[in-house]
Amino acid sequence: MKIFYYVHTGHRIGLDRFRRAATIIRALDDVDITLLCSDFRIAQVARDFGISKSVGIDVVRNIAQIAHHGDQLIFDSEEANPIMLEDMRQYFSTFIRVSDDPNDTKSPDELMISPYLEGEGICKAYAVGEEFFHHEPKKIEISFFFGDDDYEKDLEKNLAFIEGLNAELQLGFYYFLDYEDLLKKKFRKYHEFEGYEAMIKKTDILITASPQAVLESLASGGRPIYLQRADYTRNFNELFESFGVPIVESLDLSQIASIINTIDSKNYYKIEHHGKKISKFIKENLIL
Repeated sequence: MKIFYYVHTGHRIGLDRFRRAATIIRALDDVDITLLCSDFRIAQVARDFGISKSVGIDVVRNIAQIAHHGDQLIFDSEEANPIMLEDMRQYFSTFIRVSDDPNDTKSPDELMISPYLEGEGICKAYAVGEEFFHHEPKKIEISFFFGDDDYEKDLEKNLAFIEGLNAELQLGFYYFLDYEDLLKKKFRKYHEFEGYEAMIKKTDILITASPQAVLESLASGGRPIYLQRADYTRNFNELFESFGVPIVESLDLSQIASIINTIDSKNYYKIEHHGKKISKFIKENLIL
C-alpha cells in the first residue's frame, strides 16, 4: 500500500496548491509519500521544495495509472466532479481532501482539511510552513507578487499601475522569458523565482494575488494586501477578512495607495502555526 498526494498545478492556475502541498509533505516528515502533479515542469523541481518523490501525470484521471486500488490519497484539486470524487473515495482505502470552499460539505467516506469546516473527520486548519514563522527584519518596504502564473500577460496590460507602484517585483514560475525581461524593466528591483521565501520574510507590505503568499506574509509578520484576480477563486476572501487583510478587486493604483497610506491603522490578525495539527491529523488517519 502506497501513499500519494495529488495537487492541481499548471501555467493557468499557478502554484498555490503546490506550495501548500510542499508545506504539508514536509510537516509529515518521515511518511513515505509520492507527490503527483498535473504539470511535469514543477514535478521536476519539487526536490527543491523538500519533496523527495514527485511524478508529473498531466491530468487528474491519470492518478489511476500510478496508484492502485487500496492505496491512500491526499487530494488537493477542484478538477473532479461529484461522480469522480465518489469513485476515488471508493478506490482508495484512505481519501483525505483539502478544501478552501466555505460552503463545502464532507462525505462520510472521506476526511477533510479546511480552514472553515469543523466536525468529525475534519481538520480545521490552513497550511503555512514553519520557516515563515521565524520573523526577520523588514528590509523591503513594498513587494508585488501577482502570482506564479500570468498566461494572459495581464501585468503587461497594466503597465501604468506597475510604474506607479514603486515596489519590488517577485517573479513567478510560469512566466515567459521575454515577458520577464519586460517586467524587470518596469520595477526598480526584482526577485527571481528562487528568492520567493526570502522576499516574503523581508517584506513589510506585500501586494499579491496569491492566497498562499498572503498567509505566509501574515506568518512572517508582514502586512499583505490581497489582489482578487478575476481568474482566481474567491474562497479565501472570508478567511482573509477575518484576518484583517484588505482586499482589492482590480489593479487600481489609487485604491492600493489609499490602503498603503492608512495601513498603520489596520489591525492584522496574528495567525497560528497549524503544521503539527495537520501532520497529527493525517498520520492518525493514514494506515502507516
